[in-house]
Amino acid sequence: MPRDLQTCHTAIVDGYVIEGHVPAGDIQKLLAERPAVIGLAVPGMPIGSPGMEVPGMPAQPYDVLAFDGSGAQVYSSYR
Repeated sequence: MPRDLQTCHTAIVDGYVIEGHVPAGDIQKLLAERPAVIGLAVPGMPIGSPGMEVPGMPAQPYDVLAFDGSGAQVYSSYR
C-alpha cells in the first residue's frame, strides 16, 4: 500500500486492496473488469464520499485512484 494513499479503512475484496471511502459502484466495476492493479484508494476522508456525508455541507470533489507497483492513476472522479 503506497504510503501517500493510506487512510482510515482497508479491505481486501477478491484479492484487491480497497483503501478508504471507495464507492461501492467503483468496487463492483473493478471486480467486473479485473484490471491489472493492486487496488483502489480514496486518500483522506472527503466530505460526501460514502460514509462521510454531512447534512448541510456540500460534497467535496474527490478522485478514486487505481494503484499498482508503479504508481496511481485516476479510476473515477466525483465532482
